[in-house]
Amino acid sequence: MALLRSARFPAVLLLLAAALGLVLANSPAAPAAFAIADAHVGVPGIIDLSVRHWISDGLLAIFFFAAAIELQYELTTGQLNSATRAVLPALAAAGGVIIPVAVYLLVAGGSDAASGWPIPTATDIAFALGVLAVFGRGLPSTVRVFLLALAILDDIVGIVFIAVLFTSDVNFGMMLLALVFVVIFAVCSRLVDTRGGRWAVAGMVLSGIGTWYAVHESGVHATIAGVVLGLVMAQQPALRVRHEIEPWVNAIVLPLFALVAALVVIPQVSASELSPAFWGVLLALPVGKLIGIAGAGWIAQRLLRVPSAQALPFGDLLAAGALGGIGFTVSLLLSELAFADAPGIRDQATLGVLAGSGISLILAAGLVSWRAWHHRRVLQAS
Repeated sequence: MALLRSARFPAVLLLLAAALGLVLANSPAAPAAFAIADAHVGVPGIIDLSVRHWISDGLLAIFFFAAAIELQYELTTGQLNSATRAVLPALAAAGGVIIPVAVYLLVAGGSDAASGWPIPTATDIAFALGVLAVFGRGLPSTVRVFLLALAILDDIVGIVFIAVLFTSDVNFGMMLLALVFVVIFAVCSRLVDTRGGRWAVAGMVLSGIGTWYAVHESGVHATIAGVVLGLVMAQQPALRVRHEIEPWVNAIVLPLFALVAALVVIPQVSASELSPAFWGVLLALPVGKLIGIAGAGWIAQRLLRVPSAQALPFGDLLAAGALGGIGFTVSLLLSELAFADAPGIRDQATLGVLAGSGISLILAAGLVSWRAWHHRRVLQAS
């Protein structure tokens, strides 16, 4: 269990699972792999999802639940427990959305690929934290906290884009039901340490499942349920739950998610056929995210007059910006939705997401390693 609670081993496991998924999808084993991923499992008349969606909508909600608990702790007790500290990653996340959109539209605006502008706005939190864990030994914890808050906000923006731009039949009754379940969950979590603790735990489990189901049936991406539940849960029980589920998230949830997320066929497109969708995403993820996050973070620290002792150095902001360019899963989902009626453009956008995320990953590995080396050297000299 200790190995699965470490930072680096689960990250390596995640990256290996992603590599395996990409290899399987582009090998003779692809038909069998896709048959398993697309097989449907469910309860007749209640819910019916493919294995792929059970993982990306269901299991991944558990990861977001654990991440949101950590974010709640940082916002209330940890390193983001002041308005200034909490606003900083929010402003950086805004820059990491606005600038990539501008870069994409600069390349693809006015073409038939213009509707793909939301694609490069997302950050894949699992992969970004995984790369940080593998290459960031020696980085101060402030960088990870900053990236965690930034990536969660980015993903929420992506989910909002999905709900607003690509969901035409949101069930507001189910949304209201989800809100009722969230309130029940929050109340029960505050009764866990009382005499009726067992009943409170049962209430949490049932209302948590109910929240996820209601959000899913509302038409909004179900992982948002994990974020909300993690943020409203009473802190001490939440921290205990996170400690208990952490090995399972690292050993099962994230590797399975990485495997199915990377199960993508690399489109066979010649260089002369590449459309603005490809070039827009290719530039917006590594370049737009880097400039947007690092630039907005640097400006925000000066506008907020963050003391130099507490401010993130510009090099650390650059590393976080490069990590933010690993769009991958949510970006792939956004490309499917944006070009649902144009499979040719969708394939090129997919290729752009894979290439742009790959460039960001390599760039992030270099920048994170450099900053980790810098901080280790400073620590040794002090």
